[in-house]
Amino acid sequence: MKEHKFKGEDDFYALHPNGYIPFLELDDGNCLTEGPTIIQFFADLKPEAALAPANGTLARAQLQQSLRFLSSEIHQVFRAVIHADKSDRYFEASTQKLARHYGWIDNQLASNPYLQGERFTVADAYLFALTGWANASWLTTYIDSGFSVENLGNLRAWYQRMRQRPAVQKSLEEEGLNYYLYCLSRISMYIRYPSFSKWKVTYN
Repeated sequence: MKEHKFKGEDDFYALHPNGYIPFLELDDGNCLTEGPTIIQFFADLKPEAALAPANGTLARAQLQQSLRFLSSEIHQVFRAVIHADKSDRYFEASTQKLARHYGWIDNQLASNPYLQGERFTVADAYLFALTGWANASWLTTYIDSGFSVENLGNLRAWYQRMRQRPAVQKSLEEEGLNYYLYCLSRISMYIRYPSFSKWKVTYN
């Protein structure tokens, strides 16, 4: 990807000058970037599903607050943990930040079934994807990050409730996501640790 191209495709920079993902090109040629923006856009495509509160409400502002928190304080920090050198102080600071922020989320879920209260929103969908990384055995075992969500009872109960949602089960099945993450974990660990090919990886 040094040239930011897929085989048979145009230079990605021609589509997105900043050259990073997520990037969504719509059928009419308009484009959207930044995870929270794209997630909010999808939620608003089907307002009857109530995946996001109505515009102009406090609940809407709180949802946007949650999406930005997940993007900047969880998603981006995961990237640092995965890619940073373990000897770097930034690695340790990042794992500590993950633990602190997930602890805060766990407290939020102590009195609410979902992040925004009684109703499921797109913030829960985003957190579910991120927490899938937190549950991956390679994060604690092979990166040896020292970070774990095992003791966060409220979060783990929420995660299991999420896995029972029919739409979540359908999505995981259609995307083959468990198998994809398993393969991704093997590839990324082989790059960082050449002896990784001898190890066994599981994904919970």
